[in-house]
Amino acid sequence: MTEEKVELLKGTLDMLILKVVALGPIHGYAIAQRIQQISRDFFRLQQGSLYPALHRLEDRAWLKAEWKSSETGREAKFYALTPKGRKQLEAEVKSWEQLTDAVALILRAAE
Repeated sequence: MTEEKVELLKGTLDMLILKVVALGPIHGYAIAQRIQQISRDFFRLQQGSLYPALHRLEDRAWLKAEWKSSETGREAKFYALTPKGRKQLEAEVKSWEQLTDAVALILRAAE
């Protein structure tokens, strides 16, 4: 992953995780896989980034977690969005859309 991708990820990781978890309860490894798949391999989350972020989101009460059997039969921690997490996701998406609109305006004006 290039440094540019890493910097972008730092600013958007929480939002990406919340968005994926909003689709339904999911365990950490599957979150990383889904983000990689949806982004067409642009984002490849490492455990050293993903799990601290999941713990941070859980500490903020944006996610709740419970241990369940995964599709492999092994126990895994499944994450679900809380009402507080859903509000945060909506706020972050709105902020991201405003940011991208403003960047697009500048890029078009600079042509």
